[in-house]
Amino acid sequence: MSVAKVTEIISSSNKSFDDAVENGMARACKTLKNVKGAWVQNQQVTVDDDGKIDEYRVNLKVTFVLD
Repeated sequence: MSVAKVTEIISSSNKSFDDAVENGMARACKTLKNVKGAWVQNQQVTVDDDGKIDEYRVNLKVTFVLD
């Protein structure tokens, strides 16, 4: 029997939501063992003074199996 745990990660990028997800997953896999998947819980952007998107942010729920 396997037991899994879910942890929340907030990641950002100045390129795109996809890049923010890639950054978050790359960092999660450096720290966590047995990462099996993730889902995007939320997406947000920050906007600069000119009204242009400054940063893309994602809240990821990362699932990994415990040893």
